[in-house]
Amino acid sequence: MLTLSPLRLSLILSFILLATALLSLSWGRYDFSPFASLLEFGRYLGLLPGDADNMVVNLMLDVRLPRIIAAILIGAALAIAGTAFQALFMNPLVSPGILGVLSGAAFGSALGLLLSDSLWLMQVLAFGFGLVAVGIALLLAKGELRQNLTVLVLGGMISGALFTAFLSVIKYVADPYNKLPAIVYWLMGSLAHTDMSMMLMVAPFMLAGIVLLWLQGHSLNVLSLGDDEARTLGINVERKRMMIIVVASFLGAITVTLGGMIGWVGLVIPHIARLLFGADNRVLLPASALLGAIYLLWVDNVARLAMSVEIPLGILTALIGLPVFAWALRHSKRAWQS
Repeated sequence: MLTLSPLRLSLILSFILLATALLSLSWGRYDFSPFASLLEFGRYLGLLPGDADNMVVNLMLDVRLPRIIAAILIGAALAIAGTAFQALFMNPLVSPGILGVLSGAAFGSALGLLLSDSLWLMQVLAFGFGLVAVGIALLLAKGELRQNLTVLVLGGMISGALFTAFLSVIKYVADPYNKLPAIVYWLMGSLAHTDMSMMLMVAPFMLAGIVLLWLQGHSLNVLSLGDDEARTLGINVERKRMMIIVVASFLGAITVTLGGMIGWVGLVIPHIARLLFGADNRVLLPASALLGAIYLLWVDNVARLAMSVEIPLGILTALIGLPVFAWALRHSKRAWQS
């Protein structure tokens, strides 16, 4: 386990993230060096002499940069939401989809694709039904949440199963030659449709949610001591717990609206961060967010560059996540006791 101060840890991981983003901006079917990326970008902004190459600038700003931002935000959102849920429920097997939010969002996106070819309608329905799924889980656990979080988990399982069944109905009635392939491909996860206008609209809300969870490290540490001890230390347990659940679920829903179903990030990355940096949530939450952003950015680079056609992100995250998670489980007892 690495013993670094939160500031030093954040600086190191932020530097790695920026370096990865610069490399990602340079890599593609049309390659150029990271130095050339900085040079053309400086010329475009008027900071350096000379005229910018419009083709390179357009390729960086209109095609690659929105996708890079999306990968960073989705990876950070899924990882920090998974970390918060694992700390809140004190269970290493919890992921951002524990309350059915991902199943609900998947149903919403499939319904949007079935009803229309509008990307915006699909995204609105994905976000809306993701939150509806969480609402159903909370409603089923009403009256029991204060005493037992297990009831909430069971409510999430019921809600997730319900929307998974609805999703199967959508697939069954969809046109097998047109709509069904689009639904299946979207659910496998991809950032190919991301554009800058979409990111400008969504990014502030995602950043706000990530920062809000980032600041809950102390509260999660106190909540892990038990409800009575947390109340003694001045924490409003029910309000704090509900706030974390709502924000983490919000982040899970909005990731589906951007990139479809991208699994395993919110389950695997928190384990890796916990093994590397310990169980203190004040360090673990920012570490998970930055590691998740770095991880998904590298996975997206592989997805778009490894073959002549793009590989769905969900396939890669599952293929990478399964063996990594199996390895992490062998060490999870030590990490959770640290």
